[in-house]
Amino acid sequence: MRTFFSYLIPLSLLFWSVVASDYHELLTLKPLPQSTLLASFNFRSNTSLSQFEAHNFRYFPRSLGQILQHAGTRELHLRFSLGRWDAESWGARPWDGTKEGGTGVELWAWLEAETDEEADRKWRILTNALSGLFCASLNFIDETRTTRPVMSFQPEGNHPNSTLANMQLLHGVLPREVVCTENLTPFLKLLPCKGKAGISSLLDGHKLFDASWQSMAIDIRPICSDGEECVLQIEQTIDMVLDIERSKRPRDNPIPRPPPAHELKCNSSKPYHSGDTCFPTDFAEGQEWALDQVFGKPIKGTCPLTDPNSPPVCVQVPHSRDIYTTAGANEIKSPNGLSRWYQIPSEGDFSMILPRMSREGEHAKTDADEIVKPETPLLYAERSFTGHGYERGGVRTILTNPSPDTEVEFVYMESLPWFMRIYLHTLRAQIEGASGSQKDVIEEIYYRSALDRVRGTQLELRMRIPPASTVFLTYDFEKSILRYTEYPPDANRGFDVAAAIITILPSESPNAPLARQKTSNLRTTTLLLSLPTPDFSMPYNVIIFTSTAIALAFGGLYNILIRRFVGADEGPEVISGGLKGKIIAGVAKLIGKLKGTKGKID
Repeated sequence: MRTFFSYLIPLSLLFWSVVASDYHELLTLKPLPQSTLLASFNFRSNTSLSQFEAHNFRYFPRSLGQILQHAGTRELHLRFSLGRWDAESWGARPWDGTKEGGTGVELWAWLEAETDEEADRKWRILTNALSGLFCASLNFIDETRTTRPVMSFQPEGNHPNSTLANMQLLHGVLPREVVCTENLTPFLKLLPCKGKAGISSLLDGHKLFDASWQSMAIDIRPICSDGEECVLQIEQTIDMVLDIERSKRPRDNPIPRPPPAHELKCNSSKPYHSGDTCFPTDFAEGQEWALDQVFGKPIKGTCPLTDPNSPPVCVQVPHSRDIYTTAGANEIKSPNGLSRWYQIPSEGDFSMILPRMSREGEHAKTDADEIVKPETPLLYAERSFTGHGYERGGVRTILTNPSPDTEVEFVYMESLPWFMRIYLHTLRAQIEGASGSQKDVIEEIYYRSALDRVRGTQLELRMRIPPASTVFLTYDFEKSILRYTEYPPDANRGFDVAAAIITILPSESPNAPLARQKTSNLRTTTLLLSLPTPDFSMPYNVIIFTSTAIALAFGGLYNILIRRFVGADEGPEVISGGLKGKIIAGVAKLIGKLKGTKGKID
């Protein structure tokens, strides 16, 4: 089994060499089944620790570096994700799932702190600063949304033993956060070329957030090599799965319209095929797309700060696939026959066209000639709610090991809100497809109970699934009743529950495939929890009724106490001095003048 990055191994030295340059970027394009395209943008910058501590920023973004120094952060991982990865159709996740996060925003970091109180204080500083930098609601990651994982995460960088003793891991997630263009703009500003040149010039919010699945990742870690000075590395990654047909729609006319009859692609093998009857071929005719057509614009040259010897574009297609590029590009084919690298000109626009290949005739092509077969994931995971009503419920997770001869060992972690009170004694693991008991599946349990309005529930399970088996993991929980001020504005929509994090541990066997020799990750989908919701119209009705009653009572009492009542015969002066008296006097005067004028005439 080959992983997503194994196709790049024959030419890995071209990209991963740190000696030639301190900034690298790479765009990997991989066509997927069902007329979809996986585009992975990777940007990596390095700076020495001595320069970083001296506040000398060259390729490393100053805005982010100052936050890390102020918050005492030794390693940082930030994720913005949206959509669902279809593992059954698209296969294994890119980068083995290590650049992926749960739906919404996910953050975990190692902070240098001697006590928990100091770590919490620095964590608040870090989340508030990152919230302003990335225009996200990271400041809402409070103590109720913060956990301290024990088995799920390990430092990816090289830290000295003296630093490891005082490092504390904190993890927070906001599954309700909506990722949008406001988060992409600060992401691009961290790049040396700011999205003006190189592969980053393809990134556009209209295309990125129209994808079926997308993830933005930022990883900061120290890297130490033997005999060389340690460097601080920042790696920014954007992965997206684009629907080719939808992405090719013009931006000025994005409304889909049915194609004319002469442009329909029909399956002529159907017995009812005729001039007025058509059965669409769907995706059977293969893919046809161009780089500037899918992203809306071509690549604007190369970033002048990158290593000129590193090809910035890689396409993972068989060598039998036809590809046409703009003039000046140099093609390098990998020995494995499954990928190609392109050295593009430093100036001018670059694009490529992958035409539709003929499926008929003497040289007919098949799917194997157009796309690389997706790799089978190491593990399939699904999670859903069970039960009914607003008092109790349950969670069921289905974990499937597709390998026929290799078992999978992993750590399953859930971070639940405090209003989901789980019953740990109801935790069950049932195996289908192989003989075994719960003790054989669950090897270790770490459980940290929730405290109302103080912290959430943390559950970590170290599990092992036999080959060709499916495990049903279930438990029950009780729903709490919130205060009316704790409900969001759209309370009837429900509450988002963060995705479960699965960390697949590397195999201890020396003969294990390359994909099993390193750690990989995957996330389940988020859940939507319905809680008992009060009728928020009743407080409004009570307020209106009470206000009306008070106004009537107070108005009558006020008139009785303040207004002065007199008889009509007791106040002629008041009447004459008022507006009514003035009107009556004016009318009488006018009548008197008219009578006097009539007498003179007589």
